[in-house]
Amino acid sequence: MKTALLALLLWQAASPAPNPEYLRFQRTITVPAPGQSCAVIDPQLFPHAAASLKDLRLFQSGQPIPYAITLSEPQQLDSDTAQVRNLGLRTRTIVFDVEMPARPYTDVILDLAGQDFIATATVSGTRDSNYTNQTHLGDFTLFDLTSQHLSRNTTLHLQETSLPYLHIELTLSSAPGTGISTASPQHRSSLHLSSQTLTNPDVLLKIVKGVTVPPSRDAQSLYTTAVRTTTITHNHQLSVATFNLPERIPIERVSFDIAPTYKSNFSRDVHITDHPADNPPDSPAESLPGTILRVNLTQAGREIRQQQLSVPATLGSNMQSSAIVSVMVDNGDDAPLAITAVRLETRQREICFEAASTQPLTLFYGDPALTAPVYDYDRLFSQSAAFHTAQLGPEQFNPAYRSRPDTRALTERHPHLLWIALLIVLCILAVIAIRSSRTIHP
Repeated sequence: MKTALLALLLWQAASPAPNPEYLRFQRTITVPAPGQSCAVIDPQLFPHAAASLKDLRLFQSGQPIPYAITLSEPQQLDSDTAQVRNLGLRTRTIVFDVEMPARPYTDVILDLAGQDFIATATVSGTRDSNYTNQTHLGDFTLFDLTSQHLSRNTTLHLQETSLPYLHIELTLSSAPGTGISTASPQHRSSLHLSSQTLTNPDVLLKIVKGVTVPPSRDAQSLYTTAVRTTTITHNHQLSVATFNLPERIPIERVSFDIAPTYKSNFSRDVHITDHPADNPPDSPAESLPGTILRVNLTQAGREIRQQQLSVPATLGSNMQSSAIVSVMVDNGDDAPLAITAVRLETRQREICFEAASTQPLTLFYGDPALTAPVYDYDRLFSQSAAFHTAQLGPEQFNPAYRSRPDTRALTERHPHLLWIALLIVLCILAVIAIRSSRTIHP
C-alpha cells in the first residue's frame, strides 16, 4: 500500500513529457555542417514561450536534442576595491601604486576628490611586487567639468590585462573658467581644484581616495533590439518616448540615437518607468535613473572625448505581463536633444546544440505545463571557438498541435462536484435520522 502511494505521488510530481503535439509554436533551425552550432534567439520568441524559456524543446529527425542557452557575456562579478600603496608626490605629480585583484580586468576607476579639473594619468603595470620591469599601458585624460554642467570621468579604460600591480602618475590642472575656492579638501564635492589649491602638497595628497575595479569584459556584451520607436514627444522640459512592450521580453538596456548633425556637448538625466499594461495610468510604477552624455572638446591643451548613449535598465514588470514603458530625457532649460530613435534592448541569447547532420532541426515551444529540462549537455557546455552559426527561421503555428489532456483529479477539474456529493450525503443522513426518530417514538 505504501509503495503504491509513493508511486502515485511521484507520478503526480513528474514533469509532463515534451510531446511536440502539445507545443503550440515551432521554428526551423538550419545548420551549415554537423557539430556544435548556435542560433541567436530573437526577442519575438519570448511572448509565446513560457517564463524563462523553460518549455523550449529541440528535435532533429524526430529525436529530442539536448541544448544549452547562453548569454553574450559571462556571469558578472561584483566590483573589487584595489589597494593603494606608496602614495606620494614628485614635484606636482601624484604618484602611487595599486595592488590589483587576482583576475582579468579592463576598467580601473580612480576615486578622486574635488571637481573642476583636468588630469593626465600615465599607467604602467608589472608582475613584480618591487615594481620593476614595468610595461607602459597608456596615457589617459581624466576630468571633472561640473561648473560647465558637463560630465565627470575618472576611469582608466585599459586593454584587458591581469597584471597584479599598477603604477600611476597623475598630473592635474584646473579646468578653464573655474574660480578659486578655499573649501576644505575633506569635502570632495565642494573642492575646486584651482591653480592655487593645486600648489598645496596637503591638497594633492588628499585627492586620491581609492581605486575600484569593476567587472571585466563589459564592452563585449552584445545586445539585440526588442522594441524601437522614432516617435519622440516634447512636454515642457522632457523628451518622452513611450513603448508597448510585449510580455516576458527581458529588457536590460535603453539606447539612444542622436542625429549626426547634432554636434553639441550635453549631459542629460534619464528617467525610465514601466508598469503592467492592465494597471491604471496613475498606479505605482517602477522607476530607474540614468544619464546620457557627450563631451568632445579641447581644454588645457588636452583632448577630452567621452560619449555614453546607453543606460543599463533591468525592467521587472514586463516579465509577468505586457508593459507600458516610458523613457524621459530631462532637458532642463536647454533645447531638446536631437533624438532620432530610442531602443529597448535585451542581452543576446543563443541556443547551442550538437547537430548530428545538416538535416534541419525544429524548435518547439508554447506549453506552459512543461518544466525546464535538465541536460548533461547544458551542465558541461563549453562553447567551441569553431562553432557553426545556425539560422533560426520565422515563427509558425504547429500544424500537429492539440491541447494537452487535463490530468488533474476529477475534484480539481470540477470542484463543485465535491459540494454536490457533500449535500447528497447530508440529505441521506437527514432522511435516516428522520426515519430513526419515527421508529423510536411509537
